[in-house]
Amino acid sequence: MKQDSPITRRKSRQIMVGNVPVGGDAPIAVQSMTNTNTCDVDATVTQIKAIQEAGADIVRVSVPSMEAAEAFGKIRQQVSLPLVADIHFDYKIALRVAELGVDCLRINPGNIGSSERVAEVVRAAKANGCAIRIGVNAGSLEKDLLEKYGEPCPEALIESALDHIKLLQDHDFHEYKVAVKASDVFLAVAAYHGLAEAVDCPLHLGITEAGGLIGGTVKSSIGIGSLLWAGIGDTIRVSLSAEPEQEVRVGFEMLKALGLRTRGVRVVSCPSCSRQGFDVIRTVEALEARLEHIKTPMSLSVLGCVVNGPGEARETDIGITGGGAGKHMVYLSGVTDHHVQSEDMLDHIVKLVEEKAAQIEAGTATAFDPHAEAAE
Repeated sequence: MKQDSPITRRKSRQIMVGNVPVGGDAPIAVQSMTNTNTCDVDATVTQIKAIQEAGADIVRVSVPSMEAAEAFGKIRQQVSLPLVADIHFDYKIALRVAELGVDCLRINPGNIGSSERVAEVVRAAKANGCAIRIGVNAGSLEKDLLEKYGEPCPEALIESALDHIKLLQDHDFHEYKVAVKASDVFLAVAAYHGLAEAVDCPLHLGITEAGGLIGGTVKSSIGIGSLLWAGIGDTIRVSLSAEPEQEVRVGFEMLKALGLRTRGVRVVSCPSCSRQGFDVIRTVEALEARLEHIKTPMSLSVLGCVVNGPGEARETDIGITGGGAGKHMVYLSGVTDHHVQSEDMLDHIVKLVEEKAAQIEAGTATAFDPHAEAAE
């Protein structure tokens, strides 16, 4: 299942967030954020592990108080995923979580306070091997910038980011990444394009307050997707009013669609019509749920009839096309192989996918590449 991307990524410096490289030629990292009470250690650890299982590379945790900072230390001991601590205003919280093993501090240096306080945070980050993420948001721009520009605009977001970057650079700190988020897609995209031309640091992409699962997915796909298509972005977070695991899945679907990363089963399916030989919608829903545990990159086509079914099936590892009288054709590596009856189809397809995934992981098979030259 070869899917080389035609996208040329922007050249950026590489930093480390824990053991995850960010920027340079590293894979684009997928991030999400916990929504549990950080002081509830067990609930937060459980959620982080669920986010990790969904495929996230990095997780952000809000740390609004010193009590939460102490809880963060206990959380850090129980999870392996790199953690970003989300901190505002109180620089002492940043100092404490740095001691407790945080991998990245999400701050706005401008709201930490005096230059000396920023210097303290930078010294703590250096001493403990932490990166810093500068998070500029259209909803919380500095008062002087709002007075200067009249309203949030790309120029204001970029100027805010550059001001924050200078605060870190003045203290000889360069292990940072930057986000310039907005809920307005046009505003965010323009700000990221401008910032990408002005700096060489890694950029963290997001459309903030994007909305619910459907609306937020569409909005984020347009905003983040257009930036990724332009080669901009080193980490992404899809902000949804939905469970964090959903954010991760949507993020990976974006990257898979653009050929920038692969993970799990890429499903090709039709929208269904009256020609369908089986219930395509319910079948795809069931297959996606039952194949969530597959991490191996591979492809599956599910087409309800023979109009486009054979053509799509020739491009995937495993394919199923609807036929008459409850009898459907199964394709393996693009070639017709055998028939399956409706009542056995779901279990049969799941079994085939699991077997192919196991073979790929064992090195006895490879994901199907329909464009590879046939061996002589």
